Amino acid sequence: MSDTLPTTNGVSDRGIFSHFRTLSASSRRHQRRPTFPLANSTRRKPRRWPLALRFAKGSIHMQIVVPVVLHALFTLVVVFVDRRTNRSLGLPSSIIPSLSIVVGLMLVFRNGTSYERWWTGRSHVTTISTSIRNLTRSFLCCSYKTGSAPTPSDKADTESVVRILIAILYAVKNHLRAEWGVAIQPGTALGQHGVPTQQSEYSELLPVGLKSGETDGLGLPLELTFFVEKYVRKGIDKGWFHPPQASQMQMQLNAIVDAYGRMETIKLTPIPVAHLIHQKQVLALFGCVLPFALVNETGWWAVLIVCLVMFTLYGIEGIGSQLEDPFGYDKNDIKMDAIVQDTRQEIMVMLDEWKKGGEMFLHHDIAVQSP
Repeated sequence: MSDTLPTTNGVSDRGIFSHFRTLSASSRRHQRRPTFPLANSTRRKPRRWPLALRFAKGSIHMQIVVPVVLHALFTLVVVFVDRRTNRSLGLPSSIIPSLSIVVGLMLVFRNGTSYERWWTGRSHVTTISTSIRNLTRSFLCCSYKTGSAPTPSDKADTESVVRILIAILYAVKNHLRAEWGVAIQPGTALGQHGVPTQQSEYSELLPVGLKSGETDGLGLPLELTFFVEKYVRKGIDKGWFHPPQASQMQMQLNAIVDAYGRMETIKLTPIPVAHLIHQKQVLALFGCVLPFALVNETGWWAVLIVCLVMFTLYGIEGIGSQLEDPFGYDKNDIKMDAIVQDTRQEIMVMLDEWKKGGEMFLHHDIAVQSP
């Protein structure tokens, strides 16, 4: 019996299967998947290079290259003078552990504080997004009287307030980035260097004829919450919401304002400048003392060793400086734009389903049972 596999048009089945496996792996690697929950916030492309080999995108190397090069040049001068003169410039290496403890403690404090600010900011973004989801669900399901379908006017008001809820996310994002230019025409996008444009970002979500109070000192996110509060008040007066339910809605709205205020605190309260000055000075001092402690034992190798040590220390410090303000456009900042887009997509799907009278909304049952 032959061991040769059957062939198809001169190609063995083994070759065909191998070919299809290759195509399948390639298609999985390059396939663009359709919309799904959190499509913008999740990573869709696999990493082609190990993180240890990345030196540009997402790293802080360009931010620290200047101080590292300066310390390398200083070490080069120290070693050159030490080798060309009869006088030794070396210092006892025992001074390094003492300085290392101080530098380590300061960097741990800086990075710990910065990451806490980053994580707290991300948690507050989730709080706002979750509260908006809860309010949207309640408004779409409960904005009518028991036994009667909502009127066209009531539906228009409900749709308007849901759109305002989405607009709050955009307004919070712009407010935290100090993009005050949108006050000229609320809901428009900003161009390069913060120049206002006529391009719509979320203007269709705002109330018609809204005049932003940002130029007078009133933040747009807070201003929009008044429209939501007014809608809740209207629902109470019309008998849509019973008191405990209305109280829960107001708690959700208060949670949005509270999270927004706490994110403002992160934005407006940087690390104290005294700490930043002393940290920079301690790092520079350590980098200047290190060559003298290494020159006798390592010679010209001291240049490379100092580069590696200062690359590590300045890198840790650079990461802390990036995480300090997590609401910007840096690669390591919170993905505010992606989160807002995902939440908008999610709520717009719910709104479209509600307008069609979808089965997941209570007024659908009323419409079906009505003669």
